[in-house]
Amino acid sequence: MDLDQVMRGLLALVFVLGLIGGITLLAKRFGFTPRATLPKRTGRGGPKGGSGRRLAIVEVLPVDAKRRLVLIRRDDKEHLVMLGADRELLIEAGATAPDIPETLPGDDHQIVRSLRGNGPGGQS
Repeated sequence: MDLDQVMRGLLALVFVLGLIGGITLLAKRFGFTPRATLPKRTGRGGPKGGSGRRLAIVEVLPVDAKRRLVLIRRDDKEHLVMLGADRELLIEAGATAPDIPETLPGDDHQIVRSLRGNGPGGQS
């Protein structure tokens, strides 16, 4: 095997991997991949803000190989549905959705303030 053939093979491999990566990014950009979405609180639009979307998949939990639980939020109500290979089952409908917290769980400053009992200014 010549060095020329090895280089052609490596370049072809890099090209094919680049094409796969590019197609994956385009698929994510244009929404061809399934994902759970949370409604946003900022901006104008629907009842909770965001881009005007009223429907969101909050969480998906696989039960076994053929069934999964899906928590769907519509406006301020949540619906729990079990999806299977041959049927769908509504488990709970119309539960009131909890408010979306202003800070994410990773916001250490908010956690420290709540543990100390301090207000937003950090003073007691």
